Amino acid sequence: MEVNTVIMAIIVTFIGFGVGYFVRRSLAEAKINSAEVQAKKIVDDAEKEAESKKREVMLEAKEESIKFRNEMEKENKERKSELQRLERRLLQKEESLDRKVESVEKKEEALSRKESDIEETKNRLQTLYEKRVAELERISGLTSEEAKQILFSELEREMEHESALMIKEMENKAKEEGESKAREIISTAIQRCAADHVAETTVAVIPLPNDEMKGRIIGREGRNIRAFETLTGIDLIIDDTPEAVVLSGFDPIRREVAKIALERLIVDGRIHPARIEEMVEKAQKEVEQQIRDAGEQAIFETGVHGVHAELMRLLGRLKFRTSYGQNVLKHSMEVSYLAGLMAAELGVDVHLAKRAGLLHDIGKAVDHEVEGPHVAIGVELARKYRENGAVLHAIAAHHGDEEPNTIAAILVQAADAISAARPGARRETIEAYIKRLQKLEEIACSFEGVDKSYAIQAGREVRIMVKPDKVDDLTSVKLVREISKEIENELDYPGQIKVMIIRETRVVDYAK
Repeated sequence: MEVNTVIMAIIVTFIGFGVGYFVRRSLAEAKINSAEVQAKKIVDDAEKEAESKKREVMLEAKEESIKFRNEMEKENKERKSELQRLERRLLQKEESLDRKVESVEKKEEALSRKESDIEETKNRLQTLYEKRVAELERISGLTSEEAKQILFSELEREMEHESALMIKEMENKAKEEGESKAREIISTAIQRCAADHVAETTVAVIPLPNDEMKGRIIGREGRNIRAFETLTGIDLIIDDTPEAVVLSGFDPIRREVAKIALERLIVDGRIHPARIEEMVEKAQKEVEQQIRDAGEQAIFETGVHGVHAELMRLLGRLKFRTSYGQNVLKHSMEVSYLAGLMAAELGVDVHLAKRAGLLHDIGKAVDHEVEGPHVAIGVELARKYRENGAVLHAIAAHHGDEEPNTIAAILVQAADAISAARPGARRETIEAYIKRLQKLEEIACSFEGVDKSYAIQAGREVRIMVKPDKVDDLTSVKLVREISKEIENELDYPGQIKVMIIRETRVVDYAK
Protein backbone atom coordinates (compact mmCIF):
# COMPACT_ATOMS: atom_id res chain seq x y z
CA MET A 1 0.00 0.00 0.00
CA GLU A 2 2.75 2.28 0.93
CA VAL A 3 4.69 1.39 -2.22
CA ASN A 4 1.77 2.32 -4.40
CA THR A 5 1.48 5.55 -2.61
CA VAL A 6 5.13 6.38 -3.25
CA ILE A 7 4.83 5.47 -6.92
CA MET A 8 1.79 7.65 -7.26
CA ALA A 9 3.59 10.48 -5.67
CA ILE A 10 6.52 10.09 -8.04
CA ILE A 11 4.24 10.03 -11.05
CA VAL A 12 2.38 13.09 -9.86
CA THR A 13 5.73 14.80 -9.40
CA PHE A 14 6.86 14.06 -12.93
CA ILE A 15 3.57 15.17 -14.31
CA GLY A 16 3.95 18.42 -12.34
CA PHE A 17 7.42 18.92 -13.77
CA GLY A 18 6.23 18.37 -17.30
CA VAL A 19 3.32 20.72 -16.99
CA GLY A 20 5.58 23.38 -15.41
CA TYR A 21 8.11 23.05 -18.21
CA PHE A 22 5.55 23.55 -20.94
CA VAL A 23 4.00 26.49 -19.10
CA ARG A 24 7.35 28.22 -18.62
CA ARG A 25 8.36 27.61 -22.22
CA SER A 26 5.18 29.15 -23.52
CA LEU A 27 5.70 32.18 -21.23
CA ALA A 28 9.32 32.52 -22.34
CA GLU A 29 8.41 32.47 -25.99
CA ALA A 30 5.74 35.09 -25.38
CA LYS A 31 8.31 37.36 -23.63
CA ILE A 32 10.88 36.84 -26.41
CA ASN A 33 8.32 37.80 -29.04
CA SER A 34 7.38 40.84 -27.04
CA ALA A 35 11.05 41.79 -26.60
CA GLU A 36 11.72 41.45 -30.29
CA VAL A 37 8.77 43.70 -31.07
CA GLN A 38 10.01 46.32 -28.58
CA ALA A 39 13.57 46.09 -29.94
CA LYS A 40 12.38 46.59 -33.47
CA LYS A 41 10.34 49.57 -32.34
CA ILE A 42 13.35 51.05 -30.54
CA VAL A 43 15.55 50.57 -33.61
CA ASP A 44 12.94 52.24 -35.80
CA ASP A 45 12.64 55.16 -33.38
CA ALA A 46 16.44 55.50 -33.26
CA GLU A 47 16.69 55.51 -37.01
CA LYS A 48 14.01 58.18 -37.24
CA GLU A 49 15.75 60.32 -34.56
CA ALA A 50 19.15 59.87 -36.24
CA GLU A 51 17.70 60.96 -39.55
CA SER A 52 16.24 64.01 -37.84
CA LYS A 53 19.55 64.88 -36.14
CA LYS A 54 21.34 64.40 -39.43
CA ARG A 55 19.06 66.87 -41.14
CA GLU A 56 19.52 69.38 -38.28
CA VAL A 57 23.33 69.06 -38.41
CA MET A 58 23.33 69.51 -42.13
CA LEU A 59 21.25 72.64 -41.79
CA GLU A 60 23.55 74.06 -39.10
CA ALA A 61 26.66 73.28 -41.19
CA LYS A 62 25.09 74.94 -44.19
CA GLU A 63 24.27 78.03 -42.11
CA GLU A 64 27.82 78.17 -40.72
CA SER A 65 29.37 77.90 -44.16
CA ILE A 66 27.10 80.68 -45.45
CA LYS A 67 28.03 82.88 -42.46
CA PHE A 68 31.77 82.21 -42.88
CA ARG A 69 31.58 82.98 -46.59
CA ASN A 70 29.83 86.28 -45.82
CA GLU A 71 32.48 87.22 -43.30
CA MET A 72 35.29 86.40 -45.72
CA GLU A 73 33.65 88.46 -48.41
CA LYS A 74 33.31 91.39 -45.99
CA GLU A 75 36.94 91.10 -44.91
CA ASN A 76 38.09 90.95 -48.51
CA LYS A 77 36.13 94.09 -49.27
CA GLU A 78 37.73 95.89 -46.30
CA ARG A 79 41.23 94.83 -47.33
CA LYS A 80 40.54 95.89 -50.86
CA SER A 81 39.39 99.33 -49.68
CA GLU A 82 42.49 99.66 -47.41
CA LEU A 83 44.75 98.78 -50.32
CA GLN A 84 43.03 101.34 -52.47
CA ARG A 85 43.50 103.98 -49.76
CA LEU A 86 47.23 103.15 -49.38
CA GLU A 87 47.62 103.27 -53.13
CA ARG A 88 46.10 106.75 -53.21
CA ARG A 89 48.46 107.91 -50.42
CA LEU A 90 51.46 106.54 -52.29
CA LEU A 91 50.38 108.37 -55.38
CA GLN A 92 50.02 111.60 -53.40
CA LYS A 93 53.49 111.16 -51.88
CA GLU A 94 55.01 110.51 -55.26
CA GLU A 95 53.44 113.68 -56.57
CA SER A 96 54.71 115.62 -53.53
CA LEU A 97 58.25 114.23 -54.00
CA ASP A 98 58.17 115.14 -57.64
CA ARG A 99 57.25 118.71 -56.74
CA LYS A 100 60.03 118.89 -54.15
CA VAL A 101 62.62 117.51 -56.55
CA GLU A 102 61.57 120.10 -59.06
CA SER A 103 61.84 122.85 -56.44
CA VAL A 104 65.33 121.65 -55.36
CA GLU A 105 66.48 121.60 -58.96
CA LYS A 106 65.28 125.19 -59.39
CA LYS A 107 67.12 126.24 -56.20
CA GLU A 108 70.30 124.53 -57.37
CA GLU A 109 70.10 126.41 -60.65
CA ALA A 110 69.62 129.70 -58.75
CA LEU A 111 72.59 128.90 -56.46
CA SER A 112 74.77 128.10 -59.44
CA ARG A 113 73.89 131.44 -60.97
CA LYS A 114 74.65 133.24 -57.68
CA GLU A 115 78.00 131.40 -57.31
CA SER A 116 79.01 132.47 -60.76
CA ASP A 117 77.98 136.07 -59.96
CA ILE A 118 79.93 135.98 -56.69
CA GLU A 119 83.00 134.58 -58.42
CA GLU A 120 82.85 137.37 -60.99
CA THR A 121 82.47 139.99 -58.22
CA LYS A 122 85.37 138.43 -56.31
CA ASN A 123 87.59 138.61 -59.36
CA ARG A 124 86.68 142.25 -59.92
CA LEU A 125 87.36 143.07 -56.24
CA GLN A 126 90.69 141.24 -56.36
CA THR A 127 91.66 143.26 -59.40
CA LEU A 128 90.65 146.50 -57.69
CA TYR A 129 92.51 145.48 -54.48
CA GLU A 130 95.68 144.77 -56.40
CA LYS A 131 95.40 148.13 -58.18
CA ARG A 132 94.85 149.94 -54.86
CA VAL A 133 97.78 148.15 -53.21
CA ALA A 134 100.04 148.99 -56.16
CA GLU A 135 98.94 152.62 -55.96
CA LEU A 136 99.52 152.76 -52.17
CA GLU A 137 102.95 151.19 -52.55
CA ARG A 138 103.79 153.74 -55.24
CA ILE A 139 102.62 156.68 -53.08
CA SER A 140 104.17 155.50 -49.76
CA GLY A 141 107.33 154.04 -51.24
CA LEU A 142 106.82 150.87 -49.11
CA THR A 143 105.92 147.35 -50.03
CA SER A 144 102.89 145.71 -48.44
CA GLU A 145 105.12 143.48 -46.28
CA GLU A 146 107.05 146.51 -44.99
CA ALA A 147 103.80 148.33 -44.22
CA LYS A 148 102.47 145.27 -42.35
CA GLN A 149 105.68 145.06 -40.34
CA ILE A 150 105.45 148.73 -39.34
CA LEU A 151 101.78 148.38 -38.39
CA PHE A 152 102.42 145.23 -36.36
CA SER A 153 105.32 146.90 -34.56
CA GLU A 154 103.12 149.85 -33.59
CA LEU A 155 100.36 147.52 -32.39
CA GLU A 156 102.86 145.41 -30.45
CA ARG A 157 104.24 148.47 -28.63
CA GLU A 158 100.75 149.68 -27.81
CA MET A 159 99.71 146.22 -26.56
CA GLU A 160 102.82 145.90 -24.41
CA HIS A 161 102.16 149.29 -22.86
CA GLU A 162 98.48 148.51 -22.26
CA SER A 163 99.24 145.06 -20.84
CA ALA A 164 101.92 146.48 -18.53
CA LEU A 165 99.49 149.09 -17.22
CA MET A 166 96.81 146.43 -16.76
CA ILE A 167 99.19 144.03 -14.99
CA LYS A 168 100.43 146.80 -12.70
CA GLU A 169 96.88 147.82 -11.87
CA MET A 170 95.84 144.23 -11.19
CA GLU A 171 98.92 143.63 -9.04
CA ASN A 172 98.24 146.74 -6.95
CA LYS A 173 94.59 145.81 -6.58
CA ALA A 174 95.40 142.20 -5.65
CA LYS A 175 98.03 143.37 -3.18
CA GLU A 176 95.67 145.82 -1.51
CA GLU A 177 92.84 143.31 -1.33
CA GLY A 178 95.18 140.53 -0.21
CA GLU A 179 96.72 142.62 2.57
CA SER A 180 93.29 143.75 3.74
CA LYS A 181 91.93 140.21 3.71
CA ALA A 182 95.04 138.83 5.43
CA ARG A 183 94.79 141.44 8.20
CA GLU A 184 91.13 140.65 8.66
CA ILE A 185 91.73 136.89 8.83
CA ILE A 186 94.68 137.20 11.22
CA SER A 187 92.92 139.69 13.50
CA THR A 188 89.81 137.50 13.58
CA ALA A 189 91.90 134.44 14.43
CA ILE A 190 93.76 136.28 17.21
CA GLN A 191 90.54 137.67 18.69
CA ARG A 192 88.96 134.22 18.79
CA CYS A 193 92.00 132.56 20.39
CA ALA A 194 92.82 133.02 24.07
CA ALA A 195 96.11 131.61 25.40
CA ASP A 196 98.28 131.71 28.50
CA HIS A 197 101.29 133.98 28.94
CA VAL A 198 104.83 132.94 29.83
CA ALA A 199 105.51 129.98 32.12
CA GLU A 200 108.19 128.85 34.56
CA THR A 201 111.55 128.13 32.95
CA THR A 202 114.47 126.38 34.66
CA VAL A 203 113.94 126.56 38.44
CA ALA A 204 111.25 125.56 40.90
CA VAL A 205 110.95 126.95 44.41
CA ILE A 206 109.66 124.49 47.04
CA PRO A 207 108.28 126.04 50.28
CA LEU A 208 109.26 124.40 53.58
CA PRO A 209 107.23 124.29 56.81
CA ASN A 210 110.31 125.44 58.74
CA ASP A 211 114.07 125.84 58.37
CA GLU A 212 114.73 122.64 60.35
CA MET A 213 113.50 120.70 57.32
CA LYS A 214 116.62 121.83 55.41
CA GLY A 215 118.83 119.76 57.69
CA ARG A 216 116.63 116.71 57.27
CA ILE A 217 116.71 117.13 53.51
CA ILE A 218 120.53 117.32 53.56
CA GLY A 219 120.78 114.31 55.87
CA ARG A 220 123.76 112.95 57.76
CA GLU A 221 126.92 113.91 55.87
CA GLY A 222 124.70 114.96 52.94
CA ARG A 223 123.59 111.44 52.03
CA ASN A 224 119.93 112.43 51.51
CA ILE A 225 120.66 115.31 49.15
CA ARG A 226 123.20 113.21 47.22
CA ALA A 227 120.68 110.37 46.84
CA PHE A 228 117.98 112.85 45.76
CA GLU A 229 120.19 114.53 43.14
CA THR A 230 121.46 111.17 41.85
CA LEU A 231 117.97 109.71 41.43
CA THR A 232 116.38 112.83 39.90
CA GLY A 233 119.29 114.40 37.99
CA ILE A 234 118.26 117.80 39.39
CA ASP A 235 120.36 120.16 41.53
CA LEU A 236 118.84 120.83 44.94
CA ILE A 237 119.98 124.29 46.09
CA ILE A 238 119.71 124.94 49.81
CA ASP A 239 120.80 128.47 50.73
CA ASP A 240 119.88 131.17 53.21
CA THR A 241 116.44 131.72 51.71
CA PRO A 242 114.04 131.27 54.63
CA GLU A 243 111.68 128.30 54.49
CA ALA A 244 112.40 127.49 50.84
CA VAL A 245 114.70 125.39 48.68
CA VAL A 246 115.30 125.64 44.93
CA LEU A 247 115.28 122.87 42.33
CA SER A 248 117.43 123.75 39.31
CA GLY A 249 117.72 121.81 36.06
CA PHE A 250 117.27 122.20 32.33
CA ASP A 251 115.19 119.02 31.90
CA PRO A 252 111.63 120.11 32.83
CA ILE A 253 110.33 116.56 33.24
CA ARG A 254 113.07 115.62 35.69
CA ARG A 255 112.48 118.90 37.50
CA GLU A 256 108.77 118.09 37.81
CA VAL A 257 109.58 114.60 39.13
CA ALA A 258 111.96 116.10 41.68
CA LYS A 259 109.38 118.70 42.70
CA ILE A 260 106.62 116.13 43.29
CA ALA A 261 108.97 113.75 45.12
CA LEU A 262 110.38 116.50 47.40
CA GLU A 263 106.93 117.87 48.24
CA ARG A 264 105.77 114.39 49.26
CA LEU A 265 108.90 113.77 51.29
CA ILE A 266 108.36 117.07 53.13
CA VAL A 267 104.72 116.14 53.87
CA ASP A 268 105.67 112.59 54.91
CA GLY A 269 108.58 113.72 57.10
CA ARG A 270 110.50 110.46 56.66
CA ILE A 271 113.51 111.43 54.60
CA HIS A 272 116.17 108.80 53.95
CA PRO A 273 117.67 107.26 50.78
CA ALA A 274 115.26 104.32 50.60
CA ARG A 275 112.24 106.57 51.10
CA ILE A 276 113.65 109.06 48.57
CA GLU A 277 114.00 106.28 45.98
CA GLU A 278 110.42 105.15 46.63
CA MET A 279 109.01 108.67 46.33
CA VAL A 280 111.00 109.40 43.15
CA GLU A 281 109.66 106.22 41.56
CA LYS A 282 106.08 107.16 42.46
CA ALA A 283 106.64 110.69 41.17
CA GLN A 284 107.97 109.33 37.87
CA LYS A 285 104.82 107.24 37.41
CA GLU A 286 102.65 110.23 38.29
CA VAL A 287 104.46 112.51 35.84
CA GLU A 288 104.18 109.87 33.12
CA GLN A 289 100.45 109.75 33.74
CA GLN A 290 100.30 113.55 33.64
CA ILE A 291 102.11 113.42 30.28
CA ARG A 292 99.57 110.99 28.85
CA ASP A 293 96.66 113.02 30.24
CA ALA A 294 98.11 116.26 28.85
CA GLY A 295 98.52 114.69 25.39
CA GLU A 296 94.99 113.31 25.39
CA GLN A 297 93.61 116.65 26.60
CA ALA A 298 95.45 118.54 23.86
CA ILE A 299 94.09 116.15 21.23
CA PHE A 300 90.58 116.52 22.63
CA GLU A 301 90.64 120.32 22.92
CA THR A 302 92.02 120.89 19.41
CA GLY A 303 89.77 118.24 17.81
CA VAL A 304 92.68 116.53 16.05
CA HIS A 305 91.86 112.83 16.18
CA GLY A 306 93.61 109.71 14.91
CA VAL A 307 97.04 110.68 16.29
CA HIS A 308 99.43 107.81 17.08
CA ALA A 309 99.65 106.98 20.80
CA GLU A 310 103.40 107.68 20.92
CA LEU A 311 102.92 111.09 19.27
CA MET A 312 100.21 111.78 21.83
CA ARG A 313 102.68 110.98 24.63
CA LEU A 314 105.30 113.24 23.05
CA LEU A 315 102.72 116.03 22.91
CA GLY A 316 102.16 115.55 26.64
CA ARG A 317 105.91 115.95 27.24
CA LEU A 318 105.68 119.42 25.73
CA LYS A 319 103.69 120.46 28.79
CA PHE A 320 106.99 120.55 30.68
CA ARG A 321 108.97 122.21 27.86
CA THR A 322 109.33 125.98 27.46
CA SER A 323 110.78 128.17 24.71
CA TYR A 324 111.64 131.80 25.54
CA GLY A 325 109.46 131.34 28.61
CA GLN A 326 106.48 130.16 26.50
CA ASN A 327 104.98 126.75 27.30
CA VAL A 328 105.47 124.68 24.13
CA LEU A 329 102.28 122.61 24.53
CA LYS A 330 100.18 125.76 25.00
CA HIS A 331 102.02 127.30 22.06
CA SER A 332 101.33 124.23 19.86
CA MET A 333 97.65 124.27 20.78
CA GLU A 334 97.49 128.00 20.08
CA VAL A 335 99.13 127.51 16.67
CA SER A 336 96.60 124.73 15.96
CA TYR A 337 93.69 127.02 16.87
CA LEU A 338 95.04 129.94 14.82
CA ALA A 339 95.83 127.80 11.76
CA GLY A 340 92.39 126.19 11.93
CA LEU A 341 90.61 129.54 12.23
CA MET A 342 92.53 131.02 9.29
CA ALA A 343 91.92 127.86 7.22
CA ALA A 344 88.19 128.14 7.92
CA GLU A 345 88.22 131.79 6.80
CA LEU A 346 90.02 130.82 3.59
CA GLY A 347 87.81 127.79 2.92
CA VAL A 348 90.62 125.19 2.95
CA ASP A 349 91.12 121.95 4.90
CA VAL A 350 90.66 122.97 8.56
CA HIS A 351 91.53 119.54 10.00
CA LEU A 352 94.85 119.38 8.12
CA ALA A 353 95.82 122.90 9.23
CA LYS A 354 94.99 122.16 12.89
CA ARG A 355 96.85 118.83 12.79
CA ALA A 356 99.97 120.39 11.27
CA GLY A 357 99.80 123.28 13.76
CA LEU A 358 99.53 120.94 16.75
CA LEU A 359 102.49 118.78 15.65
CA HIS A 360 104.78 121.51 14.26
CA ASP A 361 107.01 121.64 17.40
CA ILE A 362 106.83 117.92 18.28
CA GLY A 363 110.62 117.69 17.90
CA LYS A 364 111.07 119.85 21.02
CA ALA A 365 109.76 116.95 23.12
CA VAL A 366 113.03 115.05 22.63
CA ASP A 367 115.53 117.71 21.51
CA HIS A 368 117.28 117.41 24.91
CA GLU A 369 117.88 113.72 24.17
CA VAL A 370 118.42 113.67 20.36
CA GLU A 371 121.04 115.67 18.46
CA GLY A 372 119.86 118.08 15.81
CA PRO A 373 117.40 120.96 15.34
CA HIS A 374 113.86 120.39 16.54
CA VAL A 375 112.49 120.84 13.00
CA ALA A 376 114.45 117.88 11.61
CA ILE A 377 113.68 115.81 14.71
CA GLY A 378 109.98 116.61 14.40
CA VAL A 379 109.90 115.61 10.72
CA GLU A 380 111.56 112.28 11.50
CA LEU A 381 109.16 111.59 14.39
CA ALA A 382 106.10 112.41 12.28
CA ARG A 383 107.42 110.25 9.42
CA LYS A 384 108.14 107.40 11.84
CA TYR A 385 104.53 107.39 13.03
CA ARG A 386 103.18 107.69 9.48
CA GLU A 387 101.80 111.19 9.47
CA ASN A 388 100.43 112.78 6.29
CA GLY A 389 102.99 114.14 3.80
CA ALA A 390 101.37 117.57 4.02
CA VAL A 391 101.89 117.55 7.80
CA LEU A 392 105.56 116.58 7.33
CA HIS A 393 106.05 119.47 4.90
CA ALA A 394 104.35 121.94 7.26
CA ILE A 395 106.65 120.84 10.12
CA ALA A 396 109.73 121.15 7.91
CA ALA A 397 108.75 124.59 6.57
CA HIS A 398 107.45 126.34 9.69
CA HIS A 399 110.84 128.03 10.37
CA GLY A 400 111.68 128.64 6.70
CA ASP A 401 114.11 125.70 6.39
CA GLU A 402 112.04 124.68 3.35
CA GLU A 403 110.03 126.87 1.02
CA PRO A 404 106.33 126.34 1.90
CA ASN A 405 104.41 125.11 -1.13
CA THR A 406 101.05 124.26 0.47
CA ILE A 407 98.42 126.49 2.06
CA ALA A 408 98.58 124.45 5.29
CA ALA A 409 102.35 125.04 5.58
CA ILE A 410 101.93 128.79 5.05
CA LEU A 411 99.13 128.95 7.64
CA VAL A 412 101.23 127.05 10.20
CA GLN A 413 104.17 129.38 9.55
CA ALA A 414 101.93 132.44 10.03
CA ALA A 415 100.22 131.02 13.12
CA ASP A 416 103.59 130.15 14.67
CA ALA A 417 104.82 133.71 14.13
CA ILE A 418 101.59 135.16 15.57
CA SER A 419 101.73 132.94 18.64
CA ALA A 420 105.37 133.77 19.30
CA ALA A 421 105.13 137.48 18.57
CA ARG A 422 101.94 138.42 20.41
CA PRO A 423 102.40 140.57 23.55
CA GLY A 424 103.25 138.52 26.63
CA ALA A 425 103.92 135.35 24.69
CA ARG A 426 107.65 135.22 25.37
CA ARG A 427 109.87 136.54 28.08
CA GLU A 428 113.38 137.86 27.85
CA THR A 429 115.52 139.83 30.24
CA ILE A 430 115.71 143.62 30.01
CA GLU A 431 119.43 143.38 29.24
CA ALA A 432 118.85 141.01 26.28
CA TYR A 433 116.00 143.21 25.09
CA ILE A 434 118.09 146.38 25.14
CA LYS A 435 121.05 144.65 23.51
CA ARG A 436 118.83 143.39 20.70
CA LEU A 437 117.45 146.88 20.03
CA GLN A 438 120.94 148.38 20.11
CA LYS A 439 122.24 145.70 17.76
CA LEU A 440 119.33 146.34 15.42
CA GLU A 441 120.15 150.06 15.24
CA GLU A 442 123.88 149.34 14.88
CA ILE A 443 123.27 147.07 11.88
CA ALA A 444 121.16 149.74 10.19
CA CYS A 445 123.71 152.50 10.83
CA SER A 446 126.60 150.38 9.52
CA PHE A 447 125.55 150.93 5.90
CA GLU A 448 126.80 153.85 3.88
CA GLY A 449 124.34 156.67 3.36
CA VAL A 450 122.37 155.99 6.59
CA ASP A 451 121.98 159.08 8.79
CA LYS A 452 119.97 157.76 11.75
CA SER A 453 118.03 154.64 12.72
CA TYR A 454 115.34 154.03 15.32
CA ALA A 455 114.09 150.68 16.63
CA ILE A 456 110.39 151.01 17.51
CA GLN A 457 107.42 148.79 18.43
CA ALA A 458 109.51 146.66 20.84
CA GLY A 459 111.98 145.83 18.11
CA ARG A 460 109.35 144.78 15.57
CA GLU A 461 110.18 147.71 13.27
CA VAL A 462 113.26 149.78 12.46
CA ARG A 463 113.00 153.13 10.71
CA ILE A 464 116.10 154.36 8.89
CA MET A 465 116.75 157.96 7.86
CA VAL A 466 119.09 158.18 4.84
CA LYS A 467 121.01 161.07 3.36
CA PRO A 468 119.11 162.16 0.24
CA ASP A 469 122.24 163.35 -1.55
CA LYS A 470 123.87 159.90 -1.24
CA VAL A 471 120.87 157.56 -1.48
CA ASP A 472 118.38 158.03 -4.30
CA ASP A 473 115.04 156.27 -4.77
CA LEU A 474 116.50 153.33 -6.70
CA THR A 475 119.40 152.87 -4.28
CA SER A 476 117.00 152.85 -1.32
CA VAL A 477 115.25 149.75 -2.71
CA LYS A 478 118.57 147.91 -2.84
CA LEU A 479 119.66 149.27 0.56
CA VAL A 480 116.52 148.13 2.42
CA ARG A 481 117.00 144.63 1.05
CA GLU A 482 120.65 144.51 2.14
CA ILE A 483 119.77 145.72 5.65
CA SER A 484 117.01 143.08 5.95
CA LYS A 485 119.44 140.34 4.93
CA GLU A 486 122.03 141.53 7.45
CA ILE A 487 119.43 141.56 10.26
CA GLU A 488 118.37 138.01 9.33
CA ASN A 489 121.99 136.83 9.48
CA GLU A 490 123.01 138.65 12.67
CA LEU A 491 119.96 138.53 14.98
CA ASP A 492 117.77 135.79 16.46
CA TYR A 493 114.19 136.93 17.02
CA PRO A 494 110.65 135.53 16.91
CA GLY A 495 108.31 136.68 14.17
CA GLN A 496 109.51 139.34 11.73
CA ILE A 497 111.04 142.84 11.76
CA LYS A 498 109.80 145.56 9.43
CA VAL A 499 112.58 147.64 7.85
CA MET A 500 111.52 151.08 6.56
CA ILE A 501 113.77 153.58 4.80
CA ILE A 502 112.74 157.25 4.86
CA ARG A 503 114.34 159.57 2.34
CA GLU A 504 113.45 163.24 2.69
CA THR A 505 114.54 166.08 0.43
CA ARG A 506 113.98 169.60 1.68
CA VAL A 507 114.23 172.70 -0.50
CA VAL A 508 114.55 175.96 1.40
CA ASP A 509 114.49 179.51 0.06
CA TYR A 510 114.02 182.94 1.59
CA ALA A 511 111.82 185.74 0.33
CA LYS A 512 113.62 189.05 0.62
